[in-house]
Amino acid sequence: MTGILLLRALSVRNQRVWVVFLALMVGAAIVNALISVYFDIDIKMSRELRTFGANVYLGPAHGHSLPEADFDRLAAAAPPGLVAAGSPYLYGTARSELENVALAGVRFSALRALVPYWQVEGAWIGVDFDDRNAMIGRTLAARLNLAVGDSLSLIRDGRKKTLRIKGIIDAGDASDSLLFVGLELAQDWLDKPGTMSHALFSMMNRAGEVERFADELRAAHPDWAVRPIRKVSANEGDVLVKIQGLMGLVSIVILLLSTLCVNTSLTAIVSERQREFALQKALGAANGTIIRQVLLETLAISLAATVVGCLAGFVLAQVLGQTVFSASIGLRAWVLPITFALSLSVALAAAALPLRRIMYIQPASVLKGE
Repeated sequence: MTGILLLRALSVRNQRVWVVFLALMVGAAIVNALISVYFDIDIKMSRELRTFGANVYLGPAHGHSLPEADFDRLAAAAPPGLVAAGSPYLYGTARSELENVALAGVRFSALRALVPYWQVEGAWIGVDFDDRNAMIGRTLAARLNLAVGDSLSLIRDGRKKTLRIKGIIDAGDASDSLLFVGLELAQDWLDKPGTMSHALFSMMNRAGEVERFADELRAAHPDWAVRPIRKVSANEGDVLVKIQGLMGLVSIVILLLSTLCVNTSLTAIVSERQREFALQKALGAANGTIIRQVLLETLAISLAATVVGCLAGFVLAQVLGQTVFSASIGLRAWVLPITFALSLSVALAAAALPLRRIMYIQPASVLKGE
């Protein structure tokens, strides 16, 4: 009998049922998509914000240099996945055939990730062991009248090192006046083996991880100066918090609107079925029995709507991911129970007032004259 009543209730007033179904489905889809993006946004946004370049500086607390091994020690101490890229830098002055030039030794394999905003004419150098090519700042290249493909010779104590200019850098800062070579070549040419002036890191800043890690390093290594680059790391954390807060607010608004829509539809359904409920009461049905029947109908609709909403939400999350981040959003198992719990909570909250009205239906007044 319960099954017959359930099927009858869902089929006879199908317009109202479809309104409830669509309201719950849309709410579940949007909430599912936003929750999926919410759990992925710190990773995705942190990757996007890596385009601002390095966000952590490591240098000597006293003096002018550090052992290169300190760079590897810091990278090894970082939690897995925290360091996206990093390179030691060694600065010095070298003599060329034309004039003295400011030299910078770097690990070329990490350079592009540390300074993605550089405009490079020619090509990047992609390997650390390349000691035949160099990159040069635009200002220095103009002063030495060098173009991509030209050669520049360094001279020291009767030694000569010829380098081919592979790329000309337009950075808009002091890098425009530097000659960039491989770190090992710079250490050898400047007679500073195993030494660096400082190091720069690009780190994934999720929930203030960079600040905490920097504090730990300063406490453990008082000879290090470890500083987050504030204009990058601070803005990154603020942006993430604001976007996550906005997504949470939108989810709450969607749930409230779904609750109001479902409540209005269920109230209309209860009003239309007053005679049915009054007749059931007249035949001996208790309030609890009728309420359980309506609850069962509501749960059946909400379960079906949530299943469809989760599927639609996953598709919507992928659309958002591709549109905003040009990347897919990962499917996390715990998103589904959260979506189901929120959808069922919305359905139960929306049904509270209509169910209360059922308790006050009086068979005598409703069925009067029938």
